[in-house]
Amino acid sequence: MEKNMEKYDNHLPIKSWAEDDRPREKLLLKGKNALSDAELLAILLGSGTRHESALDLAKGILKDMQESLSELSRLSLEGLMKYKGIGEAKAVTVLAALELGKRRNEAIVIEKDKITNSRDAFEIFRSRLGDLPYEEFRIILLNKANKVIRSCSISEGGISGTVVDPKKIFKIALDHHASSIILGHNHPSGNIQPSEADQKITKKLKEAGNMLDVAVLDHLIIGDDKYFSFADEGMV
Repeated sequence: MEKNMEKYDNHLPIKSWAEDDRPREKLLLKGKNALSDAELLAILLGSGTRHESALDLAKGILKDMQESLSELSRLSLEGLMKYKGIGEAKAVTVLAALELGKRRNEAIVIEKDKITNSRDAFEIFRSRLGDLPYEEFRIILLNKANKVIRSCSISEGGISGTVVDPKKIFKIALDHHASSIILGHNHPSGNIQPSEADQKITKKLKEAGNMLDVAVLDHLIIGDDKYFSFADEGMV
């Protein structure tokens, strides 16, 4: 493929390329799995600029993101629109596609229905928290059989923290007749070690849950593609 792409280094319009090298036609001919991340992104962009094809633009964006789709998901509307050739409509299209991907991942995990270990909980939290540039606190509600009732957001904050209201958490749990909950929040820095504040709020919520007969089974800290589990470490 790299050899085939060399002849397009002069940024010819995609419509001038050989048919099986154009991202859209390539998808139709060979299937979606045959396309690179840059080619899929180029399809979403639709067009580039006078001096750069949609594929070159997509490659440049992904290069800036260290070839990471997680990093791409962190970009805001304004961040995408800083690239020449990307207006509001294109930026909205890209963000919508990335959000659909996250929701699909969350749906797949929840369809598994039952939480049996910290990894199951991590997969649910990661779909919503893994690439956020700010902290968010979420909970997973479970019934007596440890089946997922729902996952919901409790609060959003800044880069270094978010406020957690125990009354809100347990009101939601009681309203949905949850037997237990799992806590989760992200550290945008990627550092998954719990802070003193993390340990204090976990202890506080655990004690409150005991009084209300709603067990706090675990608290996960999410950082990129890794996590820290209070339960696994014997801290809850």
